Amino acid sequence: MKSPLVKFPGKPIQMKMKTTRYMAVIYLSALVAFTGCKDKKQDDEASKGYCISKELKKDLKLVKVDRLPVEESITLTGEVESNSDKTVPFVSLVDGVVTDTYFSLGDYVRQGQVLATVKSTAVNEMQDDTQTLQAQLAVAKRKLASVEAMYKDDIASQKDLQEARSEVAILQSNISKTRKNMQLYSAGGNTIQIKAPADGYVISKNVSKGMPVTAGGDQLFTISNLDKVWVMANVYATNMRNVYVDQPVVVKTLAYPDESFSGKINTISQVFNENERVLKAKIIMDNNGMKLRPGMSADVVLPINSQNKSALAIPAKALIFDNNQSYVVVYKKDCELEIRPVTEIASNSEYIYVEGNLKEGENVIASNGLLIYENLKNQFNNSTK
Repeated sequence: MKSPLVKFPGKPIQMKMKTTRYMAVIYLSALVAFTGCKDKKQDDEASKGYCISKELKKDLKLVKVDRLPVEESITLTGEVESNSDKTVPFVSLVDGVVTDTYFSLGDYVRQGQVLATVKSTAVNEMQDDTQTLQAQLAVAKRKLASVEAMYKDDIASQKDLQEARSEVAILQSNISKTRKNMQLYSAGGNTIQIKAPADGYVISKNVSKGMPVTAGGDQLFTISNLDKVWVMANVYATNMRNVYVDQPVVVKTLAYPDESFSGKINTISQVFNENERVLKAKIIMDNNGMKLRPGMSADVVLPINSQNKSALAIPAKALIFDNNQSYVVVYKKDCELEIRPVTEIASNSEYIYVEGNLKEGENVIASNGLLIYENLKNQFNNSTK
Protein backbone atom coordinates (compact mmCIF):
# COMPACT_ATOMS: atom_id res chain seq x y z
CA MET A 1 0.00 0.00 0.00
CA LYS A 2 1.41 3.34 -1.15
CA SER A 3 1.73 5.91 1.49
CA PRO A 4 -0.32 9.11 0.78
CA LEU A 5 2.73 11.10 1.79
CA VAL A 6 4.37 10.22 -1.54
CA LYS A 7 1.49 11.64 -3.69
CA PHE A 8 0.98 14.82 -1.64
CA PRO A 9 4.21 16.45 -2.59
CA GLY A 10 3.30 15.96 -6.23
CA LYS A 11 0.22 18.16 -6.03
CA PRO A 12 2.02 21.41 -5.37
CA ILE A 13 4.35 20.70 -8.26
CA GLN A 14 1.49 20.20 -10.72
CA MET A 15 -0.26 23.34 -9.49
CA LYS A 16 2.94 25.40 -9.82
CA MET A 17 3.45 24.34 -13.45
CA LYS A 18 -0.13 25.21 -14.32
CA THR A 19 0.18 28.58 -12.60
CA THR A 20 3.42 29.37 -14.50
CA ARG A 21 1.85 28.52 -17.85
CA TYR A 22 -1.18 30.66 -17.00
CA MET A 23 0.94 33.66 -16.06
CA ALA A 24 2.96 33.33 -19.26
CA VAL A 25 -0.21 33.41 -21.33
CA ILE A 26 -1.42 36.53 -19.49
CA TYR A 27 1.96 38.30 -19.96
CA LEU A 28 2.06 37.45 -23.67
CA SER A 29 -1.48 38.68 -24.16
CA ALA A 30 -0.68 41.92 -22.35
CA LEU A 31 2.48 42.38 -24.45
CA VAL A 32 0.55 41.88 -27.66
CA ALA A 33 -2.14 44.27 -26.50
CA PHE A 34 0.45 46.95 -25.54
CA THR A 35 2.31 46.57 -28.81
CA GLY A 36 -0.91 46.80 -30.75
CA CYS A 37 -1.84 50.02 -28.92
CA LYS A 38 1.58 51.50 -29.61
CA ASP A 39 1.37 50.69 -33.32
CA LYS A 40 -2.12 52.12 -33.49
CA LYS A 41 -0.92 55.35 -31.81
CA GLN A 42 1.91 55.66 -34.32
CA ASP A 43 -0.50 55.06 -37.19
CA ASP A 44 -2.84 57.73 -35.80
CA GLU A 45 0.03 60.24 -35.53
CA ALA A 46 1.23 59.43 -39.05
CA SER A 47 -2.29 59.87 -40.41
CA LYS A 48 -2.44 63.44 -39.05
CA GLY A 49 0.34 64.56 -41.45
CA TYR A 50 2.34 67.81 -41.29
CA CYS A 51 0.94 70.75 -39.29
CA ILE A 52 2.13 74.36 -39.27
CA SER A 53 3.71 75.19 -35.91
CA LYS A 54 2.55 78.07 -33.74
CA GLU A 55 5.82 79.94 -34.30
CA LEU A 56 5.53 79.59 -38.06
CA LYS A 57 1.87 80.59 -37.95
CA LYS A 58 2.80 84.00 -36.51
CA ASP A 59 4.51 85.07 -39.75
CA LEU A 60 2.22 83.16 -42.11
CA LYS A 61 0.87 85.24 -44.98
CA LEU A 62 -2.05 83.92 -47.02
CA VAL A 63 -3.17 85.31 -50.38
CA LYS A 64 -6.39 84.52 -52.20
CA VAL A 65 -6.05 83.40 -55.79
CA ASP A 66 -7.69 85.97 -58.09
CA ARG A 67 -8.65 85.80 -61.73
CA LEU A 68 -7.37 89.02 -63.32
CA PRO A 69 -6.78 90.43 -66.81
CA VAL A 70 -3.32 89.40 -68.04
CA GLU A 71 -0.95 92.38 -68.17
CA GLU A 72 2.80 92.20 -68.59
CA SER A 73 5.19 94.98 -67.62
CA ILE A 74 8.77 96.24 -67.84
CA THR A 75 10.76 97.97 -65.12
CA LEU A 76 12.98 101.02 -65.71
CA THR A 77 15.48 102.48 -63.27
CA GLY A 78 15.10 106.10 -62.24
CA GLU A 79 15.83 108.80 -59.71
CA VAL A 80 13.69 111.30 -57.82
CA GLU A 81 14.48 114.94 -58.56
CA SER A 82 13.08 118.22 -57.31
CA ASN A 83 10.64 120.16 -59.46
CA SER A 84 12.93 122.68 -61.15
CA ASP A 85 9.96 124.99 -61.77
CA LYS A 86 9.67 125.37 -57.99
CA THR A 87 13.36 125.24 -57.08
CA VAL A 88 15.38 128.33 -56.15
CA PRO A 89 19.20 128.16 -56.02
CA PHE A 90 20.82 130.96 -54.01
CA VAL A 91 24.09 132.63 -55.01
CA SER A 92 25.64 135.42 -52.95
CA LEU A 93 25.50 138.85 -54.53
CA VAL A 94 28.33 140.21 -52.39
CA ASP A 95 31.82 139.24 -51.28
CA GLY A 96 32.25 138.48 -47.60
CA VAL A 97 32.64 135.92 -44.81
CA VAL A 98 29.79 133.89 -43.30
CA THR A 99 29.46 134.75 -39.62
CA ASP A 100 26.61 132.35 -38.79
CA THR A 101 24.02 129.97 -40.28
CA TYR A 102 20.55 129.17 -38.94
CA PHE A 103 19.38 126.19 -40.98
CA SER A 104 20.27 122.60 -41.80
CA LEU A 105 19.89 120.39 -44.82
CA GLY A 106 16.29 119.16 -45.08
CA ASP A 107 14.77 121.99 -43.00
CA TYR A 108 11.50 123.57 -44.09
CA VAL A 109 11.89 127.37 -44.31
CA ARG A 110 9.54 130.25 -44.94
CA GLN A 111 10.07 133.10 -47.37
CA GLY A 112 11.91 135.94 -45.62
CA GLN A 113 13.33 133.71 -42.85
CA VAL A 114 16.93 134.60 -41.95
CA LEU A 115 19.20 131.70 -42.96
CA ALA A 116 22.68 133.19 -42.56
CA THR A 117 24.64 136.36 -41.85
CA VAL A 118 27.62 137.59 -43.87
CA LYS A 119 30.19 140.18 -42.89
CA SER A 120 30.92 142.22 -45.99
CA THR A 121 32.49 145.52 -47.02
CA ALA A 122 29.69 145.74 -49.57
CA VAL A 123 27.45 147.13 -46.85
CA ASN A 124 29.72 150.12 -46.40
CA GLU A 125 29.93 150.47 -50.17
CA MET A 126 26.13 150.47 -50.50
CA GLN A 127 25.86 153.06 -47.74
CA ASP A 128 28.52 155.20 -49.44
CA ASP A 129 26.77 154.79 -52.79
CA THR A 130 23.50 155.89 -51.25
CA GLN A 131 25.07 159.04 -49.81
CA THR A 132 26.82 159.83 -53.11
CA LEU A 133 23.64 159.31 -55.11
CA GLN A 134 21.65 161.48 -52.72
CA ALA A 135 24.19 164.29 -53.13
CA GLN A 136 24.04 163.92 -56.92
CA LEU A 137 20.25 163.92 -56.75
CA ALA A 138 20.22 167.20 -54.81
CA VAL A 139 22.40 168.82 -57.50
CA ALA A 140 20.25 167.36 -60.28
CA LYS A 141 17.07 168.70 -58.69
CA ARG A 142 18.53 172.21 -58.43
CA LYS A 143 19.58 171.97 -62.07
CA LEU A 144 16.10 170.83 -63.07
CA ALA A 145 14.51 173.77 -61.25
CA SER A 146 16.86 176.16 -63.07
CA VAL A 147 16.13 174.59 -66.47
CA GLU A 148 12.38 174.72 -65.86
CA ALA A 149 12.64 178.43 -65.05
CA MET A 150 14.70 179.08 -68.18
CA TYR A 151 12.28 177.01 -70.27
CA LYS A 152 9.41 179.25 -69.15
CA ASP A 153 11.45 182.25 -70.25
CA ASP A 154 12.21 180.53 -73.58
CA ILE A 155 15.90 180.47 -72.72
CA ALA A 156 16.17 176.63 -72.43
CA SER A 157 14.88 174.18 -75.03
CA GLN A 158 12.49 171.26 -74.67
CA LYS A 159 15.46 168.91 -75.03
CA ASP A 160 17.31 170.58 -72.14
CA LEU A 161 14.25 170.15 -69.95
CA GLN A 162 13.84 166.47 -70.82
CA GLU A 163 17.53 165.76 -70.11
CA ALA A 164 17.32 167.46 -66.71
CA ARG A 165 14.19 165.49 -65.77
CA SER A 166 15.75 162.23 -67.00
CA GLU A 167 18.87 162.78 -64.89
CA VAL A 168 16.74 163.22 -61.74
CA ALA A 169 14.68 160.12 -62.52
CA ILE A 170 17.77 157.95 -63.06
CA LEU A 171 19.34 159.04 -59.77
CA GLN A 172 16.08 158.43 -57.89
CA SER A 173 15.87 154.95 -59.41
CA ASN A 174 19.46 154.10 -58.42
CA ILE A 175 18.86 155.29 -54.85
CA SER A 176 15.67 153.21 -54.64
CA LYS A 177 17.50 150.14 -55.95
CA THR A 178 20.31 150.53 -53.43
CA ARG A 179 17.86 150.95 -50.57
CA LYS A 180 15.92 147.87 -51.68
CA ASN A 181 19.15 145.86 -51.74
CA MET A 182 19.95 146.99 -48.22
CA GLN A 183 16.41 146.13 -47.10
CA LEU A 184 16.60 142.77 -48.86
CA TYR A 185 19.73 141.86 -46.93
CA SER A 186 18.67 143.72 -43.78
CA ALA A 187 22.07 145.37 -44.05
CA GLY A 188 23.35 147.19 -41.03
CA GLY A 189 26.84 148.15 -39.90
CA ASN A 190 28.96 145.80 -41.99
CA THR A 191 26.67 142.73 -41.82
CA ILE A 192 24.20 141.33 -44.35
CA GLN A 193 21.37 138.93 -43.57
CA ILE A 194 20.65 136.21 -46.13
CA LYS A 195 16.93 135.42 -46.19
CA ALA A 196 14.96 132.56 -47.73
CA PRO A 197 13.77 133.63 -51.20
CA ALA A 198 10.76 131.27 -51.08
CA ASP A 199 8.90 128.68 -48.99
CA GLY A 200 10.24 125.14 -49.26
CA TYR A 201 12.73 122.54 -48.12
CA VAL A 202 16.48 123.06 -48.13
CA ILE A 203 17.60 120.32 -50.55
CA SER A 204 21.25 121.38 -50.75
CA LYS A 205 23.56 123.33 -48.44
CA ASN A 206 27.09 124.45 -49.27
CA VAL A 207 27.64 127.14 -46.67
CA SER A 208 29.02 127.09 -43.12
CA LYS A 209 30.23 129.49 -40.47
CA GLY A 210 33.57 131.12 -41.31
CA MET A 211 33.38 130.29 -45.02
CA PRO A 212 34.29 133.05 -47.50
CA VAL A 213 31.74 133.75 -50.25
CA THR A 214 32.07 135.65 -53.50
CA ALA A 215 29.53 137.57 -55.52
CA GLY A 216 28.14 135.31 -58.25
CA GLY A 217 30.15 132.32 -56.96
CA ASP A 218 28.99 128.81 -56.08
CA GLN A 219 25.46 128.09 -54.89
CA LEU A 220 25.18 128.48 -51.13
CA PHE A 221 21.92 126.55 -50.79
CA THR A 222 18.87 125.45 -52.78
CA ILE A 223 15.24 125.65 -51.69
CA SER A 224 12.54 123.58 -53.35
CA ASN A 225 8.82 123.04 -52.89
CA LEU A 226 8.44 119.25 -52.74
CA ASP A 227 4.64 119.04 -53.03
CA LYS A 228 5.33 117.66 -56.49
CA VAL A 229 8.55 115.94 -57.57
CA TRP A 230 9.94 114.55 -60.80
CA VAL A 231 10.98 110.96 -61.33
CA MET A 232 13.43 110.76 -64.21
CA ALA A 233 13.31 107.25 -65.73
CA ASN A 234 16.10 105.83 -67.89
CA VAL A 235 14.79 104.58 -71.23
CA TYR A 236 17.25 102.40 -73.14
CA ALA A 237 16.99 101.94 -76.89
CA THR A 238 15.56 98.42 -76.47
CA ASN A 239 12.59 99.82 -74.50
CA MET A 240 11.82 102.87 -76.64
CA ARG A 241 8.94 101.16 -78.46
CA ASN A 242 7.20 100.43 -75.14
CA VAL A 243 7.34 103.95 -73.67
CA TYR A 244 5.03 106.84 -74.61
CA VAL A 245 3.71 110.13 -73.23
CA ASP A 246 0.72 109.87 -70.82
CA GLN A 247 1.56 106.23 -70.16
CA PRO A 248 0.48 105.21 -66.62
CA VAL A 249 3.32 104.05 -64.40
CA VAL A 250 3.89 102.70 -60.90
CA VAL A 251 6.91 103.94 -58.95
CA LYS A 252 8.52 101.84 -56.21
CA THR A 253 11.38 102.67 -53.85
CA LEU A 254 13.63 100.74 -51.48
CA ALA A 255 12.61 103.05 -48.65
CA TYR A 256 8.95 101.91 -48.92
CA PRO A 257 9.05 98.39 -50.43
CA ASP A 258 5.39 97.68 -49.62
CA GLU A 259 4.06 100.91 -51.15
CA SER A 260 3.50 101.96 -54.75
CA PHE A 261 3.12 105.49 -56.14
CA SER A 262 1.04 106.09 -59.24
CA GLY A 263 1.81 108.61 -61.96
CA LYS A 264 2.15 109.00 -65.70
CA ILE A 265 4.88 109.96 -68.15
CA ASN A 266 4.80 113.70 -68.81
CA THR A 267 7.58 114.12 -71.39
CA ILE A 268 10.27 112.03 -73.08
CA SER A 269 13.55 113.61 -74.18
CA GLN A 270 14.34 113.36 -77.88
CA VAL A 271 18.12 113.21 -77.43
CA PHE A 272 20.14 110.49 -75.72
CA ASN A 273 22.02 111.48 -72.59
CA GLU A 274 25.72 111.55 -73.53
CA ASN A 275 26.99 109.92 -70.33
CA GLU A 276 24.31 107.29 -69.69
CA ARG A 277 23.22 106.68 -73.32
CA VAL A 278 19.55 106.75 -72.37
CA LEU A 279 16.51 108.86 -73.05
CA LYS A 280 15.03 110.54 -69.99
CA ALA A 281 11.31 110.14 -69.32
CA LYS A 282 9.90 112.66 -66.84
CA ILE A 283 7.12 111.59 -64.48
CA ILE A 284 5.46 114.28 -62.36
CA MET A 285 4.41 112.79 -59.01
CA ASP A 286 2.20 114.12 -56.21
CA ASN A 287 4.42 113.85 -53.13
CA ASN A 288 1.84 113.22 -50.42
CA GLY A 289 3.50 112.59 -47.07
CA MET A 290 6.87 113.76 -48.45
CA LYS A 291 7.97 110.15 -48.98
CA LEU A 292 9.74 110.85 -52.27
CA ARG A 293 12.99 112.72 -51.67
CA PRO A 294 15.38 114.18 -54.28
CA GLY A 295 18.27 111.79 -54.94
CA MET A 296 16.26 108.67 -54.05
CA SER A 297 16.55 105.72 -56.45
CA ALA A 298 13.32 104.35 -57.89
CA ASP A 299 11.96 101.54 -60.04
CA VAL A 300 9.45 102.62 -62.67
CA VAL A 301 7.03 99.88 -63.72
CA LEU A 302 5.25 100.28 -67.08
CA PRO A 303 2.42 98.02 -68.29
CA ILE A 304 2.92 96.50 -71.77
CA ASN A 305 1.28 93.85 -73.96
CA SER A 306 -2.17 94.04 -72.39
CA GLN A 307 -4.03 90.90 -73.45
CA ASN A 308 -7.74 90.36 -73.89
CA LYS A 309 -7.82 87.39 -71.54
CA SER A 310 -7.75 86.65 -67.85
CA ALA A 311 -5.88 84.10 -65.74
CA LEU A 312 -5.27 83.09 -62.16
CA ALA A 313 -2.93 85.63 -60.53
CA ILE A 314 -0.68 85.05 -57.52
CA PRO A 315 2.19 87.08 -56.01
CA ALA A 316 5.72 86.03 -56.96
CA LYS A 317 6.47 85.08 -53.33
CA ALA A 318 3.82 82.37 -53.48
CA LEU A 319 5.58 80.51 -56.29
CA ILE A 320 8.07 77.71 -55.52
CA PHE A 321 10.39 76.34 -58.18
CA ASP A 322 11.72 72.80 -57.75
CA ASN A 323 13.21 70.40 -60.27
CA ASN A 324 12.06 72.35 -63.37
CA GLN A 325 8.50 72.66 -62.08
CA SER A 326 6.62 75.49 -60.36
CA TYR A 327 4.42 74.78 -57.33
CA VAL A 328 2.19 76.56 -54.84
CA VAL A 329 1.18 75.44 -51.34
CA VAL A 330 -2.59 75.64 -50.88
CA TYR A 331 -3.75 76.32 -47.31
CA LYS A 332 -7.04 74.93 -46.02
CA LYS A 333 -6.26 74.37 -42.34
CA ASP A 334 -3.09 74.30 -40.23
CA CYS A 335 -2.94 70.54 -40.71
CA GLU A 336 -4.49 70.48 -44.18
CA LEU A 337 -2.02 71.67 -46.80
CA GLU A 338 -1.63 70.67 -50.43
CA ILE A 339 1.17 71.02 -52.97
CA ARG A 340 -0.16 71.92 -56.41
CA PRO A 341 1.91 72.09 -59.64
CA VAL A 342 1.22 75.17 -61.81
CA THR A 343 2.46 76.55 -65.12
CA GLU A 344 3.48 80.21 -65.56
CA ILE A 345 1.97 81.96 -68.60
CA ALA A 346 2.85 85.65 -67.95
CA SER A 347 4.11 88.01 -65.25
CA ASN A 348 4.47 91.62 -64.21
CA SER A 349 5.85 93.45 -61.19
CA GLU A 350 2.85 92.50 -59.02
CA TYR A 351 1.61 89.12 -60.20
CA ILE A 352 2.54 85.88 -61.86
CA TYR A 353 -0.24 84.46 -64.03
CA VAL A 354 -0.57 80.68 -63.83
CA GLU A 355 -2.73 77.81 -64.97
CA GLY A 356 -3.10 74.35 -63.46
CA ASN A 357 -4.94 72.55 -60.68
CA LEU A 358 -5.78 75.73 -58.79
CA LYS A 359 -9.12 77.46 -58.19
CA GLU A 360 -10.08 81.09 -57.80
CA GLY A 361 -10.65 81.99 -54.15
CA GLU A 362 -8.29 79.36 -52.72
CA ASN A 363 -5.64 80.53 -50.27
CA VAL A 364 -1.98 80.07 -51.15
CA ILE A 365 0.94 80.58 -48.77
CA ALA A 366 3.03 83.67 -49.63
CA SER A 367 5.54 83.60 -46.76
CA ASN A 368 7.89 80.82 -45.64
CA GLY A 369 6.40 78.81 -48.49
CA LEU A 370 9.65 77.06 -49.35
CA LEU A 371 10.12 75.84 -45.75
CA ILE A 372 6.57 74.50 -45.59
CA TYR A 373 6.96 72.93 -49.04
CA GLU A 374 10.13 71.09 -47.95
CA ASN A 375 8.46 69.80 -44.79
CA LEU A 376 5.50 68.51 -46.77
CA LYS A 377 7.78 66.96 -49.34
CA ASN A 378 9.88 65.20 -46.68
CA GLN A 379 6.80 63.89 -44.92
CA PHE A 380 5.46 62.47 -48.22
CA ASN A 381 8.82 60.82 -49.01
CA ASN A 382 8.98 59.24 -45.53
CA SER A 383 5.45 57.91 -45.80
CA THR A 384 6.21 56.16 -49.09
CA LYS A 385 9.31 54.33 -47.83
